[in-house]
Amino acid sequence: MRHLPYFCRGRVVRGFGRGSKQLGIPTANFPEHVVDNLPADVSTGIYYGWASVGSGDVHKMVVSIGWNPYYKNTKKSMETHIMHTFKEDFYGEILNVAIVGYLRPEKNFDSLEALIAAIQGDIEEAKKRLDSPEHLKLKEDNFFQVAKD
Repeated sequence: MRHLPYFCRGRVVRGFGRGSKQLGIPTANFPEHVVDNLPADVSTGIYYGWASVGSGDVHKMVVSIGWNPYYKNTKKSMETHIMHTFKEDFYGEILNVAIVGYLRPEKNFDSLEALIAAIQGDIEEAKKRLDSPEHLKLKEDNFFQVAKD
């Protein structure tokens, strides 16, 4: 993807209800128009970066962009896992995301356990990569400051 970092925001909508319940990994989902407006050269797969909800603090995140082959989705989605424990749901709030890097293509898995293990691995890898100076500076980007106004 030539457009990294890529910044986007939109209201959090209800997803498929699998992140927290089946996977134990809650996700915030963007509405269709945000997904539809991704640059044409965005490959499906797993990315990492920074996210904030409303005017809240900026946290590390991973985001899955694609069709989630394990679940055979027919609609492309953009599901963000923010590495922070929130006290309550934030449906309807504005989600601000800065995608800074690519981890891997999306793929199918033989079991739910294999999918969960891969996501946990993605989270750990993203945590390490986001500690680099080039990525840390994006946490302070004006994009997130605007959201606080």
